[in-house]
Amino acid sequence: PPAGRGLRPGCPAQPRRSAGGPAGLSAALLRTESFVGGRWLPAAAAFPVHDPASGAQLGLVADCGVPETRAAVRAAYEAFCSWRGVSAKERSSLLRKWYDLMMQNKDDLAKIITAESGKPLKEAQGEVAYSALFLEWFSEEARRVYGDVIYTPAKEKRALVLKQPLGVAAVITPLADQAAIPPGVYNVIPCSRAKAKEVGEALCTDPLVSKISFTGSTATGKILLHHAAGSVKRVSMELGGHAPFIVFDSANVDQAVAGAMASKFRNSGQTCVCSNRFLVQRGIHDSFVKKFAEAIKMNLHVGNGFEERTTQGPLIDEKAVEKVEKHVNDAVSKGATVVTGGKRHQLGKNFFEPTLLSNVTRDMLCSHEETFGPLAPVIKFDTEEEAVAIANAADVGLAGYFYSQDPAQIWRVAERLEVGMVGVNEGLISSVECPFGGVKQSGLGREGSKYGIDEYLELKYVCFGGL
Repeated sequence: PPAGRGLRPGCPAQPRRSAGGPAGLSAALLRTESFVGGRWLPAAAAFPVHDPASGAQLGLVADCGVPETRAAVRAAYEAFCSWRGVSAKERSSLLRKWYDLMMQNKDDLAKIITAESGKPLKEAQGEVAYSALFLEWFSEEARRVYGDVIYTPAKEKRALVLKQPLGVAAVITPLADQAAIPPGVYNVIPCSRAKAKEVGEALCTDPLVSKISFTGSTATGKILLHHAAGSVKRVSMELGGHAPFIVFDSANVDQAVAGAMASKFRNSGQTCVCSNRFLVQRGIHDSFVKKFAEAIKMNLHVGNGFEERTTQGPLIDEKAVEKVEKHVNDAVSKGATVVTGGKRHQLGKNFFEPTLLSNVTRDMLCSHEETFGPLAPVIKFDTEEEAVAIANAADVGLAGYFYSQDPAQIWRVAERLEVGMVGVNEGLISSVECPFGGVKQSGLGREGSKYGIDEYLELKYVCFGGL
């Protein structure tokens, strides 16, 4: 689907690369064509992918359209007809092999991610490992898809509940071909932003597609939902967030600052679960802001993601920088104070200084829009009820965080926050063993955990009579 990255690593057979591509990227993994029915296929057009740090062109990627999308869906559907009959043990083994391949190639895959997104190499390595863990987890869960036997009031009947695979789903993951996944089970259709709308619509309206899984903006998710509704497809969506980070007076300030650093500045604030609003109770406010500012100045280093010292890479493009700049300027114009940062970084057009604002109020853009950048606005509050009300005053609800040492308060706030995931005295919450997803307009369904596989299964009731 078009929601994925422009470059997708795959098998090592004679890749096409841009002559101007950067050195150090694996020629065996850097692929630029579509992958359909077990074959790498060129497209009539191509679009460039650039390194956001340097602006260098990394490659020209196949710009697929509706015909290529339809062909990929057909290949997937034909493959599903036989794939659905493969034993759970065999599918489990193939997924495990896929996981092993990702881990064997984690360093080269991480370099591709850093070149394409700009994120620090250590973070990219973490992303590869985390992604691979989903393959490991579901390779194990594949053998635990159990049904049920239900005893009915009628003595001569038994009721069975079967769990069966849903059908063709839109997924993007690396190295499937090396893992001996059968042709057509895994297909990749890259496309440019210009063609994303038509490709997305084609996937959502094709009658052979049973499942749509999308990660991206809430606005785009609504469009895809509209298209998918026509054929009543199953949909999973991980959409935008506006995560609150609440610090109560009882909190351990040092722990809260460490959690704030982890939850705010990973990938320069460009993740869906990054904290977006810092709500700090009056009694602890000044101490928290002071220590937070010190931590930002001491621990965050802006630079190219390939440099070992770098903790903050570039934003993905200049449009993203402009949004951060807009939020900062709006807040300052309405009375906010820049504690540290506040402007573009001298390294280049896609870099912005890690920024901390105080005296932020609820009427500012950064209080009710997701920034998706290295901006930490702090709002002072007085009571628990006020903090929860501010936190819940959003039409999205993906993640939320809060710090408190009061057990009763922890239970109250954890239950009252209108989000799908809560970090209590913890700034990093993602784990493949746990359900990832949001409420309100932050999405539908869950990824990971024992619940995640249910998103791709149908329940079938079988009534067995005449016993």
